[in-house]
Amino acid sequence: MKVSEVMVKDVITIDKDVDLTQVLNLMKKHNITKIPVLENKQLIGMITDNIIAYKLGSIRKRGVPPSRLHASSVTDKEIDCITPDTEVKTILKTVGKPGPTMLCVTENKRLLGVITKADLLHLVNSKKNLRQIIKSKIITVSPDDRVVHARRVMINEKIARLPVAEHGKLVGLISDNEIAFAFAEIKKSISLGHQRHHLDELLVRTIMKTPVIWTSPDITASYAAALMLKKNIGALPIVEKDKIIGIVSRTDLLNTIPR
Repeated sequence: MKVSEVMVKDVITIDKDVDLTQVLNLMKKHNITKIPVLENKQLIGMITDNIIAYKLGSIRKRGVPPSRLHASSVTDKEIDCITPDTEVKTILKTVGKPGPTMLCVTENKRLLGVITKADLLHLVNSKKNLRQIIKSKIITVSPDDRVVHARRVMINEKIARLPVAEHGKLVGLISDNEIAFAFAEIKKSISLGHQRHHLDELLVRTIMKTPVIWTSPDITASYAAALMLKKNIGALPIVEKDKIIGIVSRTDLLNTIPR
């Protein structure tokens, strides 16, 4: 199977000169976390919610509102592109390794489409149950933890989202997406002199996503993949006897596909 058979051709893109507010509006409107960036109709990079969260949270950018940041200032230009003739099995070999989670499909620098982990989930047909897949180590944060702490945990552990738990019970989920939008709102609505305090003191409970779609450890990987596709989510917390015992991501499910 070739990439051209599974890639998304109707791609939402932005020009490098639009302001960050427009980027965030597009992400919110279309419920997406990554947008290819173009210059003169040619691909030059990618914007992700991860990069936005980092830029808006950094000390150097704290005094700059999103409306004064152009897309080019939060664009990752170190991206790998693939061709329409690339074999899907080649992509699957890189799943779980460091690198972009959206691959741009190009020809002579012209963007033809994109492919994400979500676009490959339909290939998951494993009958393994999630109990066999989830990692034994479960990392959570508390609703009363500060967002900057949660963000630091995500960076250190190289994960995109964290379950929020209280006394072992799942109460929410926090990801780069919620953090990026929260930081942008502070920079838009809070005066410059007070922004740092608000950024540093922002609590997880204020911005976490709730309620959370979760599942039991006894469903199969193929069922979990179908559920993620239906609900357009990137991870499923696993709950047993009212306690969170793990979380499964798209990467975990794609790793069940034989190489």
